Amino acid sequence: MNLMTSEAALRRRATVEPANTATDILFFAIADTALGKVLLARSAKGVCAILLGDDTAELEADLATRFPEATLVANEVMVHDDLAKVARYARTPSVGLDLTLDMRGTPLQLRIWEQIRAIPVGKTMSYMHLARLINNVYPRVAARVVANACAANPIALAVPCHRVIRADGELAGYRWGIARKRDLLRKETEA
Repeated sequence: MNLMTSEAALRRRATVEPANTATDILFFAIADTALGKVLLARSAKGVCAILLGDDTAELEADLATRFPEATLVANEVMVHDDLAKVARYARTPSVGLDLTLDMRGTPLQLRIWEQIRAIPVGKTMSYMHLARLINNVYPRVAARVVANACAANPIALAVPCHRVIRADGELAGYRWGIARKRDLLRKETEA
């Protein structure tokens, strides 16, 4: 008979299974807000997605595409408070949006998103200006790189890419629709 102590079993199991087998569990829910439907997902670390749209199935598919390795669990109770903050912000952006975030991206994307988070409510900044601010760390950053980071941003509103505009002051594309961008900026400046 071959008895294995639990310590020996753990050592043996570690050689069979990959070292990084932790499952990423994301709890999510969808709510109707002043901006349309909002899907909010959170990990154990914080909110990792705020997706805007008009169709529940499309939002769920977007979440699954953005986090293909995660286990997605629809659970309104787990995200209720965060979702309520987002709904309140959608009505009245001047209240701000204080959420614990789990931002996931490349180091450059994270740096750009942090700069965007520093843009105050009611203010805007051009893609070019943001690129110049990032250039001290990443010298080859151009406005196009900033625009790509905005398009990849999975945490709408909390990383307020809607505040980033063209150098001529015109609104440029917005992952969640130019009408939403215009509406958000209007609400922020009215406050």
